[in-house]
Amino acid sequence: MPTSPQPSALSPVDRTAIDTFSELAWSEHGLADNTLASYRRDLEGLAGWCARAGTTLTRCSRQQLFGYLAERVDGGYSARSNARLLSTLRHFYRIQLRVGAIAQDPTLLLDSPKLPRPLPKALSEGEVEALIRAPDVDTPLGLRDRAMFELIYATGLRVSELIGVRVDQINLRQGVLRVTGKGGKDRLVPIGEEAEHWLQRYYADARPGLARGREIAEVFITSRRAAMTRQMFWSLVKTHARKAGVDASRISPHVLRHCFATHLLNHGADLRALQMLLGHSSLSTTQIYTLVAREGLKRLHAKHHPRA
Repeated sequence: MPTSPQPSALSPVDRTAIDTFSELAWSEHGLADNTLASYRRDLEGLAGWCARAGTTLTRCSRQQLFGYLAERVDGGYSARSNARLLSTLRHFYRIQLRVGAIAQDPTLLLDSPKLPRPLPKALSEGEVEALIRAPDVDTPLGLRDRAMFELIYATGLRVSELIGVRVDQINLRQGVLRVTGKGGKDRLVPIGEEAEHWLQRYYADARPGLARGREIAEVFITSRRAAMTRQMFWSLVKTHARKAGVDASRISPHVLRHCFATHLLNHGADLRALQMLLGHSSLSTTQIYTLVAREGLKRLHAKHHPRA
């Protein structure tokens, strides 16, 4: 457990500063009571530290704030906790500067702690295979779901791209999909034989019955003759995951895109090519998947190597 600097009795100056901040933050931003209480705890913790250092909140220097944050790190507080505290302090000192309680904001040159970037969740290839095979393809809706799963895993589409893909964007003869991604940028993505097969089956045996004569631009439609939504796709993924015996807590609408990227890298894909397939504007965004792949190799080594 991290150790927190215990606040001593607040000085009248600090209490006034905190009360002023709370009143203005509430009136201007309508902050919830729990948020304001959290802000007060943060500020009272710093006020106690300031009192022991012979200063007050409104006289605290940048160097002293840096020292306080460093003490929290030594006491076991995480970078995320200190980043949240620094956000509170910036809000507090902006208001103090505005009301004339201070002449200079001591947080201006303080850098936020670097937060660890969470690794994308990815299923194993066996889990993805089980998920993809879960829909009942003897029904129109099951055939649609199988085609959706096959396409997103084969192409790495974002969920918004998957549900928004139009019939005129897929060329089954050439086996490619033209998709408009973030920033309105178009990219061509190969579909692959398996996804192509299930799309053809969906077009022939399921989509006409679901559309019931209505002209719908989007490829994937619901039983109500409307385009698929993000919420419905989320629900479908969860439902089929439970049916396949895959831990539903590890599933999100983005998970098959992560699996696409991670599994390609595991099989030797080039990082630049993966960047183009995913539609990332920066290679640094794509590089996060190399960490996921590396972690998977570590687990594989630990599980199977006799001297791991």
